Amino acid sequence: QVQLVESGGGLVQAGGSLRLSCAASGRTFSSYCMGWFRQAPGKEREFIAAINWSGGRTYYADSVKGRFTISRDNAKNTWYLQMNSLKPEETCVYYCAASPGWGTKIYEYNYWGQGTQVTVSS
Repeated sequence: QVQLVESGGGLVQAGGSLRLSCAASGRTFSSYCMGWFRQAPGKEREFIAAINWSGGRTYYADSVKGRFTISRDNAKNTWYLQMNSLKPEETCVYYCAASPGWGTKIYEYNYWGQGTQVTVSS
């Protein structure tokens, strides 16, 4: 059974940092594009960042560019999202996902984690 499990969420003050991890099991994702999305209550899930299979290509939403960094460790079947300078409006559930291709759209990702809550206090 394939599972993606996020960790590293929690409570942080505005301006602080968190590092999210996504550990995969059940299959290897070394050839997959990995992504991070987030969703606030009552809002649509939105794309944050993606990284290609080798780690040589990354892409970020404009809202997080320069503050968030996506990375991966294929040997550990794990990828990460370093989040700096967090803002209260970024309080929501963060999801990791895997895509056999490359993209920023939800439908392009066919494996999803259960999400981890990030709360940024003002």
